[in-house]
Amino acid sequence: MDDVERIAQEVMRRLKGNDPGDAATGGGIPVTVSARHIHVARGVLDALYGEGYQLTKLRDLGQPGEFASGETVTVVGRSMRAIEDVRLLGPVRTYTQVEISRSDAMRLGIDPPVRRSGDLVGSEPITLVGPAGTVALKQGAVRATRHIHMNDRDAAVHRVKDGDLVRVRFPGERALVFENVLVRVGGSSALELHLDTDDANAADVRPRTTVEILR
Repeated sequence: MDDVERIAQEVMRRLKGNDPGDAATGGGIPVTVSARHIHVARGVLDALYGEGYQLTKLRDLGQPGEFASGETVTVVGRSMRAIEDVRLLGPVRTYTQVEISRSDAMRLGIDPPVRRSGDLVGSEPITLVGPAGTVALKQGAVRATRHIHMNDRDAAVHRVKDGDLVRVRFPGERALVFENVLVRVGGSSALELHLDTDDANAADVRPRTTVEILR
């Protein structure tokens, strides 16, 4: 799914460069597909890749300052089945969070809860295998809450505030409505809805898909 993520991010960059009437700044909210990935803490990165290792930037992501790194690891669940080449995202964080889809979880034999980023208490254990070592996390595997990033101006346009849960409508032949979509407002955030691959496939998301918030 890295190709899907790459295409989506490129579309986002192009949309942001267009005039104020297009989807990035108007009524439509661009959709980004988040394939399985890992936000990694300093100590865990040291264990996986060696002490003091620095992530290498592969490409920028839609949110300012965030990037997909060139580094990947293998994740192993209770079933002892593994998923290889799970990408690490930068920059390094204060916690390690493994974000996977429901389909990934079934393959790994785990049942991760749906959580907001950083809310890891009681989440699923998972093992990470890197070139320099292995880390068995007692918690850290989650399915990410559907969420929309936006700045203060976007929030005013869409009449929402940080922490709101909203409904969004997807157009097209497989039109549907997702509920319990979390609004995350940050001063420099770029406007985009983040979905995992299961939700994106269900909604038949394409590179230029945009959605609207329902009232």
